[in-house]
Amino acid sequence: MEKVTALGLPNCYRLSNGTVEAIVTTDVGPRILHYGFCGGENILGEAPDAEVKTDYGVWKARGGHRLWHAPEQMPRTYVPDNDPVECEVLGDRSVRLTQPVEAPTRVQKEMQVSLDASGTRLVIEHRLTNRNMQHVTFAPWGLTIMDGEEGGCVILPQEPYVSHDDCLLPARTMTLWAYTDLSDPRWTLGTKCIRLRVDPAAAEPQKLGLMNRQGWAAYARKNELFVTRFPFCEGAKYPDGMANCETYTAGTFAEIETLGALQCIMPGMSARHVEEWHLFADVAIGETDDAVAATVGPLIADTERKHG
Repeated sequence: MEKVTALGLPNCYRLSNGTVEAIVTTDVGPRILHYGFCGGENILGEAPDAEVKTDYGVWKARGGHRLWHAPEQMPRTYVPDNDPVECEVLGDRSVRLTQPVEAPTRVQKEMQVSLDASGTRLVIEHRLTNRNMQHVTFAPWGLTIMDGEEGGCVILPQEPYVSHDDCLLPARTMTLWAYTDLSDPRWTLGTKCIRLRVDPAAAEPQKLGLMNRQGWAAYARKNELFVTRFPFCEGAKYPDGMANCETYTAGTFAEIETLGALQCIMPGMSARHVEEWHLFADVAIGETDDAVAATVGPLIADTERKHG
């Protein structure tokens, strides 16, 4: 572990196992700013100029991965995280980042970031703690900005096909926003995957949410494939019309978002949500739905075989 500067922030730490590296910062956050192959490019996006003015101050996107609490609401969701965080070193490749309690919400954000000794797996444990004097209902929400400067493609799984003869009930819900336009050419809805292409020339935003029982989402860029895995709990209530996975793009900006279940959190108690990241090199996803599924499916299965 070494101290580095990233995105103009001087107090950052680089975790590496010789295959991949991740960079976290203690200047703001909690945030993960970088994830990629050693000596390679950052698969995470950078957004130095994106900001939102709120009643609580200026919230800055910056880039990389962050932790919010859902459902989204202005200004509660956009409480600025521009202050330093406490960093506890847990091992050679593991740190815990703890934010001061958010004054407006009395919620405390924490991320534990742990890189495996070999391979590409990075495990992120998100924790939201209620520091109020009364209960609060929210869901942990992990948002990852992807590098879309030269385009890219978000890949979300469809549910496995079951014939009408064998199942009459719906397989899952899909959530659309008022500005979602499924006729936009950036969308490709196949029988095996839903794809959202990042187009730097297309500034209009697009967003979609899913009840994602398959528990994964992916992002393809320059023959690299980023995969995040996350849980789905049957019977739990999720935000945004039962969505535990969402994606958003506007211009070069692209996000993969994962959500935990909505929970009533008592004072002093926490909600926990875990993501598991993987990165693959030399992956060409192809142009058709079948080609994408045939390429990505075995890689997802391999992560499940190795890590459960």
